Amino acid sequence: MKLVAVSAGLSVPSSTRLLADRLTDAVRDELADRGHEVEVEVIELRALAVAIANNLVTGFPAPQLATVIESVTGADGLVAVTPVFTASYSGLFKSFFDLIDPEALTGKPVLIAATGGTARHSLVLEHALRPLFAYLRAVIVPTAVYAASEDWGSGGDAYTQGLPARIRRAGGELAMLLAARAADPAPEDDVTSFEKQLSDLRFD
Repeated sequence: MKLVAVSAGLSVPSSTRLLADRLTDAVRDELADRGHEVEVEVIELRALAVAIANNLVTGFPAPQLATVIESVTGADGLVAVTPVFTASYSGLFKSFFDLIDPEALTGKPVLIAATGGTARHSLVLEHALRPLFAYLRAVIVPTAVYAASEDWGSGGDAYTQGLPARIRRAGGELAMLLAARAADPAPEDDVTSFEKQLSDLRFD
């Protein structure tokens, strides 16, 4: 199966890319324990910023951007990670998903995550990212992961889990969805059923 991670980090190195890598590792390790092989592709939107802007004004993607969009829509599962700017996802992140057909992510398992300077922004997952992917009719895993600067290297406290535990939990939830779909794939559309229904019609 194929797992694609979309990282909207702007800096190099990027904590957003680092979180995307940790999450994909968690999903891959969990699926490996279940006997599934996973092909992972990480897409950095930073390198596609100009192509995304051009697509917004021309209506057509450049070949490289078209290939990336095809990878995202064709993946079995998706990890979407954005930095937080002004209490929401970045403009680059939103612009990329604006280019994807609104029906293309229907039913696709998606793990959402974000990075920011302080924990004050953590609700961005619930008021911005989850509604975005709910609109796209994706299947969003229950645990979303937010990583503030102080979370890196933190083990949590008596009331909260540390970042590694949250990553393992979210990765396990996405892996469980992917494994279930691999074991019981959705049936393909029966293109003859409508014709059969027509032929079965009897007119008195």
